[in-house]
Amino acid sequence: MTVPETQQRAMQRIRADVRAMSAYHVQPAQGLLKMDTMENPFRLPAALQQALGARLGALEINRYPGERLDVLKQMLADYAGAPAGSAVLLGNGSDEIITLLALATAQPTAGGRATMLAPMPGFVMYPLSAQLQGLDFVGVNLTPDFELDLPALQAAIAQHRPAITYIAYPNNPTATLWPEDQVQAVIDAVGAIGGLVVMDEAYQPFASRSWIRNMQADPARNAHVLLMRTLSKFGLAGARLGYLIGPAALVNELDKVRPPYNISVLNCETAIFALEHAALYAEQAAAIRAERQPLIDALTALDGVDKVWPSEANMVLLRVRDAGAAQAAMKARGVLVKNVSAMHPLLANCLRLTVGTREENAQMLAALKESL
Repeated sequence: MTVPETQQRAMQRIRADVRAMSAYHVQPAQGLLKMDTMENPFRLPAALQQALGARLGALEINRYPGERLDVLKQMLADYAGAPAGSAVLLGNGSDEIITLLALATAQPTAGGRATMLAPMPGFVMYPLSAQLQGLDFVGVNLTPDFELDLPALQAAIAQHRPAITYIAYPNNPTATLWPEDQVQAVIDAVGAIGGLVVMDEAYQPFASRSWIRNMQADPARNAHVLLMRTLSKFGLAGARLGYLIGPAALVNELDKVRPPYNISVLNCETAIFALEHAALYAEQAAAIRAERQPLIDALTALDGVDKVWPSEANMVLLRVRDAGAAQAAMKARGVLVKNVSAMHPLLANCLRLTVGTREENAQMLAALKESL
């Protein structure tokens, strides 16, 4: 079919770098065991499903979101243990917050454009948001065992003077929770050049510690630190609710670039309902954590698995001889996992697996064993 000339000319109005990009791909999952996106495997009990349905059904969806957003912000601040003087910004998942952070800091500098910096391999949305919002991105390689290269990070911060530095805590896709003293050294280095640090705690429910304690204990040293979380791994991936906590003076400036009414009344009330039942979600997270080490031990014992890394998240990273072939063979056996080999050279032949229920993990292990 011939493309009309008017459409061809209109296409040229779209940025060349956007036209060259590939869209974010979500694997079709119908009929498959979905172990590729680190979701909470537990559904609400039937009684709570009915209670939530009744509450959502009673909402005035003909009205724009209102005061309940303030209720949700306070509940999130209380849940996280936000320090005094903090404010909360809500986003449609943490992805939107990453976009807003880039948008708010994309201003010209003496050296050209503003810079975003992060250890790599890391979350793919960091460099993507920099590209789309007009920042330069500097990735600082982790060590081969996915630890921070602190001297390289400090040197890069001093050289590039980033507006935003991301520290994923724990990191995705490596599931690493870096030592506190090294993270604080990065934060101090950013403070010395006058930048923001965003602690990305998307996987906080599965980690042994949170940076919020450091923000409480030493607010002056962490006055340029923002804590970003999502309720996706908490158990609400379908509700799309992320949040940012930080000093009110900073958060209030960032809030100016947030689209009005970006959180629907349905998402808001679902999140409030979930926080009212936070104990249930804590039990679910504990059940997932309990399955993590047995899964790591079983993976380590498999022939054909070259290395398995420790995890402080609800995922496990491992290296096999041919990640592409293993992923395809597992899919043929009804199990979806993530081949992250193309994300970074350090991830060559690596697969990322979700930690699920005991039954899900057993099915995944069986499929992997047959696929190696």
